[in-house]
Amino acid sequence: MSGNKMNPVKVKLRTTRAKEQELSQLSPFELKDKFISLAKDNAKKSAYQMLNAGRGNPNWIAATPREGFFLLGLFAVGEARLANSSLMNTKDGMAGMPAQKGIYNRFKVFIKKNLNQKKVLPGAKFLQDAVNYGIKILNFNPDAWVYELTDAVIGDQYPTPDRMLSHIEKTVHKYLVQEMCNNIAPEGKYDLFAVEGGTAAMCYIYDTLMIQGLINRGDKIALMVPTFTPYIEMSHLDRYKFNVIEIHASEMGSKEQGHTWQFPDSEIDKLTDREIKLLFVVNPTNPPSVAIRESSIKRIEKIVRKMNPNLMIVTDDVYGTFVEGFRSLMSLLPHNTIGVYSFSKYFGCTGWRLGVIAVHEKNIYDSMLSAIPEKQRKKLHQRYAAITMHPEKLKFIDRLVADSRQVALNHTAGLSLPQQAQMALFSLFALTDKQNKYKKLTRSVIEKRRNLLWKGMNLPLPPADPNRAWYYVELDILNWAKSEFGKEFADYLVKHFEPVDMLFRLAELTSIVLLNGGGFGGPEWSVRVSLANLPDEAYEEIGKQLRNIAVGYIEDWKGKN
Repeated sequence: MSGNKMNPVKVKLRTTRAKEQELSQLSPFELKDKFISLAKDNAKKSAYQMLNAGRGNPNWIAATPREGFFLLGLFAVGEARLANSSLMNTKDGMAGMPAQKGIYNRFKVFIKKNLNQKKVLPGAKFLQDAVNYGIKILNFNPDAWVYELTDAVIGDQYPTPDRMLSHIEKTVHKYLVQEMCNNIAPEGKYDLFAVEGGTAAMCYIYDTLMIQGLINRGDKIALMVPTFTPYIEMSHLDRYKFNVIEIHASEMGSKEQGHTWQFPDSEIDKLTDREIKLLFVVNPTNPPSVAIRESSIKRIEKIVRKMNPNLMIVTDDVYGTFVEGFRSLMSLLPHNTIGVYSFSKYFGCTGWRLGVIAVHEKNIYDSMLSAIPEKQRKKLHQRYAAITMHPEKLKFIDRLVADSRQVALNHTAGLSLPQQAQMALFSLFALTDKQNKYKKLTRSVIEKRRNLLWKGMNLPLPPADPNRAWYYVELDILNWAKSEFGKEFADYLVKHFEPVDMLFRLAELTSIVLLNGGGFGGPEWSVRVSLANLPDEAYEEIGKQLRNIAVGYIEDWKGKN
């Protein structure tokens, strides 16, 4: 259908300009529901198939660590059936709890049996390698290590410790150092808190910082934009009502390059303001999907060390694995930075809800808590008195855990153990993949889709940029209009159309769903295309339809001049 001669700008939309203006006030993730409704309606009455490139959910999964998870489950149930108790009647479906003594040897027999049979069960070799990695590289006691994984996958007990199981914490720590720190670990270690995805991490961090009085309603914070839109929306909620200073990725490159989506020094230098207490970073960015360049990271580091030493930093690095040699702020400024990582995108596991918060064992948060006013100290002492005899010594990371369950339920805090087991296996999959085969696959999939999108738009491929993750593409329509046809055409667009007009036309006329970049704090006339969630061939079609609508604007403009 992309070859039709219809001028999509001449078609009268069901959604008026006034309605577009009204709806554009919604969050992009709420506005997309309107686009989906329009796209579905059009698909019913046309030959178009709905293509929703507004979703960040990838359409791939890491299969091997899942095979390992389910095979581990079989082993674990077998271990539970070995329990000797008068309460057990395995014929009627009851079993006991796995026993630690000798479990490693039983595991070896289980794996050997599977590897020696004609039809090897999927995941056996990986599970063997994963367990051996823990023993040989991380120096785990074999029985304790296998027992922790086995009991975790069964999910028969509360998380103990509640923050994160000890062997699994060390495993995920190793993964974070490899992938988020480019194997350059600061002195000391990170304390980790396993949480229900990156979104839970956001909520817990916001609330605990407020509860501790480290930041207060109305305080000045900085957001590096464009960014994941909930960071913008949450910061303006009445509960927080922060004074938000935006740091814009506004740098422009050559005509061919367009936006670099990097931060000019003048924007970075806003952080010299010591009234700014907190900095939120998504790196690589969402939606531009570009890692902050090294010189800017170094500039932030210099500002913090010399001018704003108590600047609290929260960095969300979910897309870091898609950039070669990525290094997070949690590696360069470990004492100031709370690291947030979600396994969702890289491993294709948004439904698992797997995330982790990392706080260095030596951090400014604990230091600042030791210096809070007496009135606040007494208030916090009372808050945590039920869970410790010495509330004043409770670390910031452990306050996060307690606050996540309103303190009173601290004894049942923590991510479910099967989730922690899968998190460990995802980490071990990356740690044992010495040739980065899986990583190269994920990047090649995204690169192919990028190329097809550009082919559909009939544009030359953008210049190579080592900082680009390409998980998303943010296209600035107004910048393209100025660059290709001059200010007169750009002014025409602004005068006659709303910034979201192209998105409504795509949905209503071609059943394509994209998101508005303006809702992420980016240019109002930009659109976000996810390169992660649709079949490869869909991206050439999306590119063609983007071009069709752009050509329609051009023809309409020329017809009026």
